[in-house]
Amino acid sequence: MGKERMHGQYPRSLDDTLVDKEQTYRWLKFGGIKRETESLIVAAQDQAISTNYFKRKILKEEIGSKCRLCKEYEETIDHLTSGCPVLAKNEYIVRHDKVCMHLHYSICKEFGIEVPDNWYSHVPKSVCEHEDITVLWNQGVQTDREVLANRPDIIIKNKQKKTCILIDVSVPSDRNVVQKEAEKKLKYKNLSIEIQRMWNMKYFVIPVIIGATGTVTRGLRKYLELIPGKHSIDSLQKTAILGTSHILRKVLQCEA
Repeated sequence: MGKERMHGQYPRSLDDTLVDKEQTYRWLKFGGIKRETESLIVAAQDQAISTNYFKRKILKEEIGSKCRLCKEYEETIDHLTSGCPVLAKNEYIVRHDKVCMHLHYSICKEFGIEVPDNWYSHVPKSVCEHEDITVLWNQGVQTDREVLANRPDIIIKNKQKKTCILIDVSVPSDRNVVQKEAEKKLKYKNLSIEIQRMWNMKYFVIPVIIGATGTVTRGLRKYLELIPGKHSIDSLQKTAILGTSHILRKVLQCEA
């Protein structure tokens, strides 16, 4: 009975005006994801996975509802997929970096920078250069004035066009994708001003936000079109989702 109450919770929670529902669900048809993983992610979307919180609050089991890893917060799906301080030390970083690698690979390929045959074999270099293009990976920008947020995931400098693209990636909980997109735009405002002043370049701040179980905003397609290269939302979703499924399996195998 408890599980039935949870079914359909995820679709009801999506904001039609800000979330791209059609794209959000595309991975179910075109993602090429194994059925076992698909079932796990759909259950996670409906908050219907056997977390400690679910067992106590929905199934009414006599069990503590706190996270089995951090012992501090309620062990909800949102907590496990994006909010646990223990998982934040490594697991979330690995998932985030794989989405970044996917983008970096396509950018380098577009500019004729040497890359392997497959993106998942790609190991980004801190600095890649080709003619008038410089691509920076996870590099802080030295500015005359102090700027706290000075390290976007990827920076593309085009000396010929005098443009600088700042790309920052996040894989938050699905309910926070819209908020996170706005936060990223604001986060790099001061850095953008300094770049324009120091380098005399027009700047673009591009947030790439993929929800932990695949939710994307209506703005994502427009942002990806501003990034050089061919970027597939389907592929980026799949990368984030596989990272999330790995995290959930790893946690749920641990004893509660």
